Amino acid sequence: MSKDQEPQTTPGKERAPRSGFVQVRGARQNNLKNVDVDVPRDAFVVFTGISGSGKSSLAFGTLYAEAQRRYLESVAPYARRLIDQAGVPEVDAIDGLPPAVALQQQRGSANARSSVGSVTTLSSLVRMLYSRVGEYPRNQPMLYAEDFSPNTVAGACPTCHGIGRVYDATEETMVPDDSLTIRDRAIAAWPPAWHGQNLRDILVSLGYDVDTPWRDLPKKDRDWILFTDETPTVPVYAGLTPEQTRVALKRRMEPSYQGTFTGARRYVLETFANTKSALMKKRVSQYIIGRDCPTCDGKRLKREALSVKFAGLDIAEFGDLTVLKLRDLLTPVAHGEYGSASTTLKGHVLGKAARDAAVERRVAAGGSAHKAAPDVRRTPNLSDEKRVAAQRLASELLERLGPLIDLGLGYISLDRSTPTLSSGELQRLRLATQLSSQLFGVVYVLDEPSAGLHPADGEALLTILERLKAAGNSLFVVEHDLDVIRHAEWLVDVGPGAGEKGGEVLYSGPIAGLAGVEASITRRYLFAEPDAHDRTPREAKAWLRLEGVTRNNLHGLDVALPIGCFTAVTGVSGSGKSSLVSQALPELVTEQLGGTPAAEEEDTDPLLDVAREETEGRIVAGMEHVRRLVRVDQKPIGRTPRSNLSTYSGLFDHVRKIFANTPLARRRHYSPGRFSFNVAQGRCPVCEGEGFVMVELLFLPSVYAPCSTCHGSRYNPQTLEVEWNGRNIAQVLELTVDEACDFFASEPSVMRSLDVLREIGLGYLRLGQPATELSGGEAQRIKLATELQRAQRGNTIYILDEPTSGLHPSDADRLMRHLQGLVDVGNTVVVVEHDMRAISQVDWVIDLGPGAGEDGGRIIASGVPHDVAEAQGSLTAPYLKAAL
Repeated sequence: MSKDQEPQTTPGKERAPRSGFVQVRGARQNNLKNVDVDVPRDAFVVFTGISGSGKSSLAFGTLYAEAQRRYLESVAPYARRLIDQAGVPEVDAIDGLPPAVALQQQRGSANARSSVGSVTTLSSLVRMLYSRVGEYPRNQPMLYAEDFSPNTVAGACPTCHGIGRVYDATEETMVPDDSLTIRDRAIAAWPPAWHGQNLRDILVSLGYDVDTPWRDLPKKDRDWILFTDETPTVPVYAGLTPEQTRVALKRRMEPSYQGTFTGARRYVLETFANTKSALMKKRVSQYIIGRDCPTCDGKRLKREALSVKFAGLDIAEFGDLTVLKLRDLLTPVAHGEYGSASTTLKGHVLGKAARDAAVERRVAAGGSAHKAAPDVRRTPNLSDEKRVAAQRLASELLERLGPLIDLGLGYISLDRSTPTLSSGELQRLRLATQLSSQLFGVVYVLDEPSAGLHPADGEALLTILERLKAAGNSLFVVEHDLDVIRHAEWLVDVGPGAGEKGGEVLYSGPIAGLAGVEASITRRYLFAEPDAHDRTPREAKAWLRLEGVTRNNLHGLDVALPIGCFTAVTGVSGSGKSSLVSQALPELVTEQLGGTPAAEEEDTDPLLDVAREETEGRIVAGMEHVRRLVRVDQKPIGRTPRSNLSTYSGLFDHVRKIFANTPLARRRHYSPGRFSFNVAQGRCPVCEGEGFVMVELLFLPSVYAPCSTCHGSRYNPQTLEVEWNGRNIAQVLELTVDEACDFFASEPSVMRSLDVLREIGLGYLRLGQPATELSGGEAQRIKLATELQRAQRGNTIYILDEPTSGLHPSDADRLMRHLQGLVDVGNTVVVVEHDMRAISQVDWVIDLGPGAGEDGGRIIASGVPHDVAEAQGSLTAPYLKAAL
């Protein structure tokens, strides 16, 4: 609310004493309009509003950022440099603010060495368990906890250095076509362009034959060229034939230059390890093959650590168990029944299939099917001290596993790499960890904790949040889910619109009071009667039938998807929805269409990547009705500020052409490229088109100041002299989509993109809004808008993973209308979805389950929404029934 407004409360109630409130005065972060608001401490507070209204700017950009800034003032200056700081918020004053902990929907730096166990700190307890009470081979000294970590020198396998995989380049990978000559680029792994020609010229000087097919060369020559570590430097005679080169060498003629040779494998591996170019790394990675390390069998640890067992398992096998299986294993140990843990494990946790697989591995390795009993100190002979330690450590582990199970994460394992988790799963991991920290008196600022959660898991989330509050903490939650909002004690509604039309606090008080705030869009959904969805589901014009689908926890699944319809795939978190819709379906369809599936783009170093699981299965019917497949995901539209809404959607191409056609631009012979801030001719030479410069302040957060030369415009003065309708190109990029619709109303080529962006609810974004400032939901909607502006011919399958995640109900409704429009013109839409309001509006529902992980992966029900809502044994059914 602006400064002339007072906090609103429910009529008839006294305003709470100021001592129990966090008081914000003059908040101007991002689009906040000099906001004053009082928020109670020791309460469950929800911040609501449509996407882009400013609620995150208030909760995270102002309250959390200020709490962190105050805390860091008490930290040693050197230590501050090691902390990723949120920055200094634009606010006059905040009083009564306790220390804060932020749990956001973000990944940070994706590192495959980071695991579920390390994020939750459970790995430390597990290492202590193995160190103190593990079963050691006779005569082996006791190991310390760090000896069981693959991320330490003491514990890592010496062969793979704790990665678990070894990599090499072979003749088959580097020379895919051995009928070619070296001159014709038989060695595909060598660099292209001049660098590759240089290496071929060096071989000529060294006396090797570059004009005989590779397969006809002597093996000794082939091996040296590919695998030598020698780096001889020789004179190079560019442009001469081999015969002319021999003559020049004999006569000791002046060479073009001295060239140094690098073997193909050495070039590939050194480039892969050292290049800063993602494109170069991707190029050379295709010539590298990886396999499990032969020393540790992919377990990443030294042999001494792997020889220590607990309940018959080494620590790597222990880490591969799901959280639910670990609970079953550790429960008897925590009750003092340590001797029965091994029996529990063999009979219940591993099961017959795993034991059979272990036997097969031993036989394949040349061993016996009957494994000899190792010479170890058996569990029943443990000292009383070790029994007590085992009981205590197991009890502590169980206590920390409990919140993970409560939050629906029982299907994940401790050694699962965090880059493979969704942002919602990662946030719930952090939330579960906070319960174990036993902090009190702090503010937990959470970013949509219900995102990616099935309603059944959402109830467990509310229980966890209440436990945090009961421990004496405050909860400030940015949320769109109506069920979570209804459980809050206090609501701060921000709006009324998005971007420049938002930034005001419309209401701050108990939830009931929002009913009287006419300007609130949230009010319409929070207090509205449930809509009666009487629409008749579309009839399928054909069926896309998949058989034997196997991926992750899907095992031989048969599924049929209606073509020309809107299908939602539902189920609890971890039931197999994304495995089916985001992985198996696009891979199988793309294969049938004759393409190659797009590689998953991850931030992980490929050196740390594990081999990707392949999808098994086949499409047996329906492909004659499919012409193309489009995946619209929530991955960023770019990883640098140079990528933005206008460049990704293509509308900037049309804008630059308009400027290039102005009289002044034509006189100066400016091309459309002149108006790109990525091109040297038009951009500011000082900031190189960034618009700002970074000022490093050592232990304080880095400050980004507008470039003193271009003042943030990104362009040089000559480019900015060109105007169209009174604005230069930099001023156009500052326009919001809504403002640009008025400015370019007479330009159909630009309006084609702008109309769709506005219709899909992105009117508040600036045309030059950097990709790094966009949420996953905004990125997904930009991708969808880019697709929607193309001419629709039908027969396309659109795949979306939780498209309503992170959206206010009003934005979700708008998105659903566009998706329905795609189906109306003959396309097929398949979504993974948890929002029951959205699911109630589709034509067909496929419910997976019944549980998560190994308890999921089966079709529990399929049919029109009304039929699935009555299905027995479906966890989705009762929630869907309530939404219909």
